[in-house]
Amino acid sequence: MMHINWLLIGIGMTATVVLLFRDWRLTIPALLLNYVALALFLAEQQFVAPDMDLFGGISTLVVVKLITGMAVTFILSITALTFSREYGLENLDEFGMAELRRAARAAQRQMASQPFHVGDYIVPFWAGVLALFASATLPYVYAIAPTPAADFAWYWLVLTGVLTIATASDLLKIGLGLLLCASGIDMLYTAVVSTLKDGGLNVIPLALLSQFHILLALAIAYLCGLLYGRLKTLELNELYKR
Repeated sequence: MMHINWLLIGIGMTATVVLLFRDWRLTIPALLLNYVALALFLAEQQFVAPDMDLFGGISTLVVVKLITGMAVTFILSITALTFSREYGLENLDEFGMAELRRAARAAQRQMASQPFHVGDYIVPFWAGVLALFASATLPYVYAIAPTPAADFAWYWLVLTGVLTIATASDLLKIGLGLLLCASGIDMLYTAVVSTLKDGGLNVIPLALLSQFHILLALAIAYLCGLLYGRLKTLELNELYKR
């Protein structure tokens, strides 16, 4: 029977936040917590023996995952902050500034009158339910990782990542989905290779995998810059209006 622990629940809940919500102020911190929970989960599963004296003995794997999570979320946070601001205000005259303030007040009134749209969450919610059912079933139907808990974790990360991409309305959230998928494949690799008697894990492949996460985050930031430079927004529906 699968043992459900708090770290596994943390992986599931943080990936769920990324899937359900659109606000980057929620999804990017959730991604960071997902990296933290995943690193601690891998340490708990003892896929790699502790080889550092920090905090009573931890493995290089945990440190690599934590540093990767911080680097990735830092890149995405800077990207979100950069492309959620308006520039060039110093070039506007007083009439332009007055019009800009009027438009901002109108937008605030519209947001206040429609603070929550249930329809925006229906598809992601049922997609999450489907992913939960599949992640709980597949470890017993097609087990790959050494433990059912590890199988559930990587299935859940990959499925929520794919569904996040499928339901995303902006380019930044597509990037978050890709990173969830990468984390799932990364964890599967770590779990499977750790069972090999002659090989096993070492620092080099871990560093390469972490470098891939960071390069993926940089690619997402670059694509966001291209899209924002052309459309002044990261919303994908604007592509169909031009």
